[in-house]
Amino acid sequence: MDTSPTLLVVAHGSRDPRHAATVSALCARVRALRPGLRVEVGYLDFNAPTVPRVLERLAAEGVREVVALPLLLTRAFHAKSDIPAALREATVRLPRLTVHQAGVLGPSSLLTAALERRLAEAGLRPGDRRSTGIVLAAAGSSDPEAIAVIAETAREWRRTAGWCAVRPAFASASLPRTADAVRALRAEGAARVAVAPYVIAPGFLPDRIARGAREARADLLAPVLGPAPELARLLLLRYDASATARAGRPDRPALLV
Repeated sequence: MDTSPTLLVVAHGSRDPRHAATVSALCARVRALRPGLRVEVGYLDFNAPTVPRVLERLAAEGVREVVALPLLLTRAFHAKSDIPAALREATVRLPRLTVHQAGVLGPSSLLTAALERRLAEAGLRPGDRRSTGIVLAAAGSSDPEAIAVIAETAREWRRTAGWCAVRPAFASASLPRTADAVRALRAEGAARVAVAPYVIAPGFLPDRIARGAREARADLLAPVLGPAPELARLLLLRYDASATARAGRPDRPALLV
């Protein structure tokens, strides 16, 4: 019998049905990578089940330990404030349940590998790399730490992948917007401009990114990260890091990939 902590993936939620469908597909891929690990999903808003309801059900079923993993690419408001608050409130009501909050997903080389996968799927060829500027289009945040992480991700991706440029852009809260970043890269001489959405699931802000790409006539628009295999592996790495740190035991074996 597997006595590992249950993995609770904490997603934001959206009125757009594509969001929950994408989260479900990603969790299915995580289960396939780690047979025997119990993987649940809870939402902060818009979708069911909510995080408190999932924790209540797990406690009623006799689960004693949960790793709550934010389905977030940067450490901003949700990771710093409302997720910890929801977990604290639930554990006060459920004293027999221990809940550990894992780290957010980014930054990680697995995320840039997933971005590369999506660009290739959208039609970008290896020979286009040196002449292509990339717009790394994130959802946006008012948290300076989150914005700095996106900017550093863009710099590191350019350094390691050989694109002619990688520029961050944001769908909300921060500047520049996607269309402005596309135009700036063209003005600086990029022969081709591709927009890589740095978001996990479809919804309002990813649609805004897509509109900006079309408005500025980007040459290529990649899909969202979605249930990319690299993303599923990253969820398990974050889960393992949290479970290992809390248990004080040696690192787990490599993922079943």
